Amino acid sequence: MRLTARFVQHAPIGWHCDGRGLYLQCTASTDGLINRSWVYRYAMDSRERYMGLGPVADVSLAEARDKALAARKLKLEGIDPLQARQQQKQARIIEQAKTVTFRDCTEQYLNLHLDSFKNEKHKAQWRATLATYVYPKIGNMTVADIGPADVLRCIEPIWNTKRETASRIRQRVERILDYATTRQYRTGDNPAAHVTESLPKTKNGRGHFAALAYPELPVLMAELRKRDSLSAKALEFTILTAARTGEVIGATRAEIDLKAKTWTIPAERMKAGKEHKVPLCNRAIEILQSLDQRTKKLFPLSNMGMAELLKGMRPGVTVHGFRSTFRDWAAESTNYPNHVVEMALAHTISDKVEAAYRRGSLFAKRVSLMAAFENFCGKPPIVSPAVVPFRKSP
Repeated sequence: MRLTARFVQHAPIGWHCDGRGLYLQCTASTDGLINRSWVYRYAMDSRERYMGLGPVADVSLAEARDKALAARKLKLEGIDPLQARQQQKQARIIEQAKTVTFRDCTEQYLNLHLDSFKNEKHKAQWRATLATYVYPKIGNMTVADIGPADVLRCIEPIWNTKRETASRIRQRVERILDYATTRQYRTGDNPAAHVTESLPKTKNGRGHFAALAYPELPVLMAELRKRDSLSAKALEFTILTAARTGEVIGATRAEIDLKAKTWTIPAERMKAGKEHKVPLCNRAIEILQSLDQRTKKLFPLSNMGMAELLKGMRPGVTVHGFRSTFRDWAAESTNYPNHVVEMALAHTISDKVEAAYRRGSLFAKRVSLMAAFENFCGKPPIVSPAVVPFRKSP
């Protein structure tokens, strides 16, 4: 027997069939009332499916019968009604995405995440850099249409003069476009992810990286400690661990053991393809403890983040060059054997005899070496004494 409108309004808990797959589902709610809703029940490819048609409060009996009829017609054509509805929903999302601009998406992102930023200055920098360098170029573009060339238009004009700013802008655009993807405003790869690969790299001469003379290192380290930026902390950590840029910006919390004071870099992230365990000095531990504990990566920076900072502090010096600085300091100021220093740098040993000799990690000796390097880096900067003129007694 088919349902009546009166019965629908007072139906008890249970499933009540109207015929041809249409059911009234009545369930108990937490407040003691009864929830009544429509369900179309059908089989497709030997699988039983249940398709919700809406609550009784919004969908009348006649409307529910019309919805069930439409679903049955799709099924007769070999179309799964649930899949068809999902496709329609996706089509509506895509259509709506055509109206979401980069500026709109940025405001959504900032409204959601702004409170998690560290300080007011950081918040202001986000808005200021995007308003100055990004909005004039792509602010009114729909996020679905933004490509790598569009992102490049924002950062290329300042790449050589304000590289740290350009790197930060690229990171911010990347985060906003990632957000756009999760909201289904766009699909595909993030166009901001690899645009810097087409821009000039910081490298000198015949492939050699410019290095800072090691006696000048304590002065630079003192300057870095006065800065609170993530790039400054990352650079100081990089120097103290004698690591490569890629190893540092790819470091995750899972690789750190604060209790053991070690950083274990997996083989897939090492140049030599072998796992490398780095002893962490006290200052390196302090830096890690000062970071935002909510991020998976320790230093979520671009490849150029530290380089751009260094460009403003010591023009011509490269981040990778500090490995050479460390090597020179160890050779000229300590008595540590060459193979211990090379192991600290995770270098591949070409000499088979020496390689066989140092099969172990020499970790205890490297702990001592890196502690000595920390002490050197933390020395007070040498200040030349003032010249006092000699006066004859009257």
